[in-house]
Amino acid sequence: MSHRDREEWDAMAEDEPRTKAAPPSAPRNSVRVEVDEGTPSRWIWIFKWLLLIPHYLVLLALHLAVAVVWVVALFWILLCGHYPRPLFDFSLGVLRWTWRVGAYGYAGLVTDEYPPFSLAERPEYPARVTVDHQEHYSRGLVLVKWWLLALPQYVLVSTFTGSLAVLGGGGLALTLTLYAGIALLFTGRYPRGIFDLVIGLHRWQIRVFAYVGLLTDEYPPFRLDQGGSERAEEV
Repeated sequence: MSHRDREEWDAMAEDEPRTKAAPPSAPRNSVRVEVDEGTPSRWIWIFKWLLLIPHYLVLLALHLAVAVVWVVALFWILLCGHYPRPLFDFSLGVLRWTWRVGAYGYAGLVTDEYPPFSLAERPEYPARVTVDHQEHYSRGLVLVKWWLLALPQYVLVSTFTGSLAVLGGGGLALTLTLYAGIALLFTGRYPRGIFDLVIGLHRWQIRVFAYVGLLTDEYPPFRLDQGGSERAEEV
């Protein structure tokens, strides 16, 4: 190849688009909370407390059962290093059910679709919770995660929502939800900014609930992820 041919070849190579390596995908959160934005009724929210009485009664019994499962899971993880899948599915099912009731009721008022009486995953329902089951759980963390490590989270979540209970409490979250109800009554619209903030507050709350409930070893981020869609963690 002559010197001139070599120069032309190098020029053509420089003109070709260079393939860039795809950026690494961001890891997803192990606890994911998603809500589809809908158009709730103007007035039905006023009577939801009455419609939800059967759910409240069932969930009271289920949460008592979860407390027993939590103790069993704690010792199981401590001795064996894993969370038995049937117990995990039960605890996650109760969390799913609780969030559906909360989203329908006064933890959000974000949907008028009546929550099903079910522990199973319902991807078609507007409010969803997913928690990844780990193959191995830390034996050391299980002794301190739910009280010592979670103490700052308790303080923040109690300030935002009044309690750790997914179904309600008080604080800023309840105030915003009631304001959204009044806005619905007079305008027929759920203010988008309030929707994003309310879901963000409860997303933080549910992440803490899953962590202290031993469902995950992933420490809840000190971050308010607003909006109905779950976003991957920043890297």
